[in-house]
Amino acid sequence: MLKRKTIRDIENWVKNKNQKCLVVYGARQVGKTYVIERFAEAKYEELIEINFKKTPSASEIFSGDLTVENMVMSMRFRFPEKEIVPGKTLIFLDEIQECQKAITSLKFWAIDNQFDVIVSGSLLGIDYNRADSYPVGYVDYIRMYGLDFEEFLWGMGVSEDMVEFVKGYLEAKSVIPEAINSRMMEYFRQYIATGGMPEAVQKHVDTKDFREVDRIQKNLLLGYQYDIAHYASAEEKVKAEKCYLSLGKQLLDKENHKFQYKEVERGGRAQKYYSSIEWLLKADIVHLSRLVTAIRYDLEDYARDDFFRAYTTDLSLLMAMRDFSLKQHVVENTLEGNTKGGIYECAVADALYKNNYKLYFYKNETSKKELDFIIQKNGDVIPIEVKSSNSRSNSLSSVMKANKLIPFGYKFVDGNVGVSDDRIITLPLYMAAFI
Repeated sequence: MLKRKTIRDIENWVKNKNQKCLVVYGARQVGKTYVIERFAEAKYEELIEINFKKTPSASEIFSGDLTVENMVMSMRFRFPEKEIVPGKTLIFLDEIQECQKAITSLKFWAIDNQFDVIVSGSLLGIDYNRADSYPVGYVDYIRMYGLDFEEFLWGMGVSEDMVEFVKGYLEAKSVIPEAINSRMMEYFRQYIATGGMPEAVQKHVDTKDFREVDRIQKNLLLGYQYDIAHYASAEEKVKAEKCYLSLGKQLLDKENHKFQYKEVERGGRAQKYYSSIEWLLKADIVHLSRLVTAIRYDLEDYARDDFFRAYTTDLSLLMAMRDFSLKQHVVENTLEGNTKGGIYECAVADALYKNNYKLYFYKNETSKKELDFIIQKNGDVIPIEVKSSNSRSNSLSSVMKANKLIPFGYKFVDGNVGVSDDRIITLPLYMAAFI
């Protein structure tokens, strides 16, 4: 059984909730249903689980008056074997985007406050088929991603204590013993090849067979394509799918990873495809890193909406866009050129995204300075470079020397820990997951 951090987040919600329901949201197949079911098994005597996609007829429970008394009575008739007792029963409404009245009902569950109610579903349906009365102010949110590298390590049998021990080298900024560092890099390459989608990770844990992992990744990608076809408007279906499937080439084959519409189709233009990118972003199918024109707080004030890099929300999906041999090269560490740099950049982007950082990058055509990522942490602007080897980082060094207000910068490398005089902290690539 894969251990997930979201369990802890739900536990905190139960302890601190104040007349609110909980929405666990995120991309499809990241493990939302699994986590909520495991939480219910451990913490409640009884679970009422309604999946509106699997059993559309369950929508009848919400067809009448949306009083808690009426909804609970309807549930008792539908599930006569259940007692449905406040404090002992968790009510879990899954795929809630398929039942707009159920979304509306969350306000009344929250006001009544007798039952713990958790819902989950696709952002697609919730965003694009608005309920008659969305329960603003009556829900808390937990965003869920695919497994991050730390969760992957737990799945591979690495204990939490061992992971915390490795994190200690980050805090101390001390060199990691090579036996530990090389093993962690092996795990990280396996993680890049597998990605964080739970089904792919579980298959890797169980079989160590990357061809089986590849089969699952391809099926997951098909599922995402199905969602685009199912939820996108007729005008956007083909365009959104083309944009999405172009990411494998955009991120791994080119030296410049800026999203280019000409890679979607010959002669492609923003005028035709920008709305498709917006749709993919709102649907939680991609995430963006935007260009900033200045490296200073607040980065959002200097960010451009028309100049960006687009990433898949999980490495499993990026891997599915490419031939199986890419996984072999990643695991065996035989990648070269743009593909090697591109895959490591995507891995760092994935790690930062799953740690809830908003991503930006910087590129100046005149000075030739370029920073792979910039994040904001504790009110500071932190520049980041990603290197496929431990080579010099001229742009990062130049930026650090020119701006003394930046406390430090990170350089992630296929190497070990080090700190230079110009406030650059060099870290192994996998440490991006612990920032």
